[in-house]
Amino acid sequence: MQEKENDDKTEVLIASIKEKIGFPVNQFVVQAIIESFGIRNIDVKTDYGKNSIKELGNYIYNQLITESPDTLKNENEKNLLEEEATISISNYTVVKTKLFLKYFPSGLFHLFPVFLQIAAIVIFGYSLWTYLGFNELQSTAVVFGVILGLVLTGGFVQVIGRQASFYWYHDDLTMVKKTIYKIIIDGIKAMLAVFIFIAIINFMVYLYPFQFLLIVFSYALLIGVLLLFLAPMHTIKKRWVVSVAILVGTILAITLKTYTTLNIYLTHWIGIAMAISMMFFYLKFFFRKIEINKDNTIDSGLAIIYKNYSYFIYGTLVYVFVFTDRIIAWSTSAREVPYIVYYEKNYEIGMDIAILVFLLLAGILEYNIAAFTKFLNLLIKSTPFNEYRKFNKRFYNAYWRQVGLLFLCSFIIFFIIYLAIVEPWGYEAYFKEPLSKLSVKVTILGAVGYTFFTWGMLNALYLFTLNQPNSAVKAITIAICVNIVVGILASRIFSYENSTWGMLIGSVIFMLITLKECLNFFKNLDYYYNASH
Repeated sequence: MQEKENDDKTEVLIASIKEKIGFPVNQFVVQAIIESFGIRNIDVKTDYGKNSIKELGNYIYNQLITESPDTLKNENEKNLLEEEATISISNYTVVKTKLFLKYFPSGLFHLFPVFLQIAAIVIFGYSLWTYLGFNELQSTAVVFGVILGLVLTGGFVQVIGRQASFYWYHDDLTMVKKTIYKIIIDGIKAMLAVFIFIAIINFMVYLYPFQFLLIVFSYALLIGVLLLFLAPMHTIKKRWVVSVAILVGTILAITLKTYTTLNIYLTHWIGIAMAISMMFFYLKFFFRKIEINKDNTIDSGLAIIYKNYSYFIYGTLVYVFVFTDRIIAWSTSAREVPYIVYYEKNYEIGMDIAILVFLLLAGILEYNIAAFTKFLNLLIKSTPFNEYRKFNKRFYNAYWRQVGLLFLCSFIIFFIIYLAIVEPWGYEAYFKEPLSKLSVKVTILGAVGYTFFTWGMLNALYLFTLNQPNSAVKAITIAICVNIVVGILASRIFSYENSTWGMLIGSVIFMLITLKECLNFFKNLDYYYNASH
């Protein structure tokens, strides 16, 4: 019985490798592909009946080379001949234009929920989790809740994207379903455990009122669960559901706020709960025909996170980095505030405007990664093996063209944002007051910082594509340390808004470290491509 199960799993794995690479170049490529699927040496014996990945790879390689190369062509290879003709004539211009027109608008479209919240704030002074009428203490609680929800679920969201996408790619919907549900449940449990821990610490060392913490935890839980249900929609290619759910939730919240006497907190919570419910029921509908097979076991949540620990850590640390400067600015003793960390409106407005640079560059990130994987496949197949240096050089040059495009778009976005904050028709026209000088300063420094941060994120995505997540984790860890040290020194020596310098310099460091790692990999891109694919 066990031997038959091993044979069945091996056949599924062989089919996946065929689809992934077609005819294998050698046994080492097959071994690299097996590792890229997340299969470990300790799993091989029980799952495939072999003693090691090397033995399993050699066995599958020998199976594949007995077949005709034509029968092993995957879909990409079958389309390659048609694409190569276009590429050789146009020097990729036609293909790059098509990719840009497809992925740049797509990246912006999928940020519709964010733009919707911005529009709601401008028009109604209210969105799904913010309200201009909050006092500083209320704002502190709500913003703390949002930050806590993002940080606590960032790692789980990354793991869903990694592990569930692995099963999705292998067309194993049962495991996709089980993985998504398990990680969501474990994410919620982790949040509740952290809430209890924080509450105990606050009880022992009084920092904030208990009612304050309840509001923080409520927003954190709802925002966290929202993100946990948002992540699978990317995996199953239904990102439009997120936009619809956020739209309905926002409309409901605004309606309750406008036409009822409900507390503002309740209108937020009901709106967010509606968005969560819509995504939950859509997932139930999507997986309605997928029966959970109890014999088809899945690792525990901790085991899944352990297998993807680099992605989990990175997902968490990215949010830590983004919010570090705010916490430092709000905790300075130079301001007379009642609590150790306390919201500052002008600083928050400046950083909220600055982060629009990062959000608006999302389309460029999506296009760059699509172009990266597309041309990597095309170049590796169209370049003779003995011309690998030429292959690496061509992609090296292509990378810098992509960076140039990133900065061109950054400059345009920065120019538009600058006009919007200093011209009467911009911020002042909508909010009936000019933006403070402090907010303008924070916006400018923050926008520059987010430009470099976006470049670093682009490099990190390249490293993920090459299955090198540890390099990205190292870079973001060092960047956080720089952010903290520079931010504390600048805010304490000068004034609190200078904590933005920590984010800016930290972003530059993040970019430089990831750039160095990327350039090192690009020098041997042919090798790393085979190792990760």
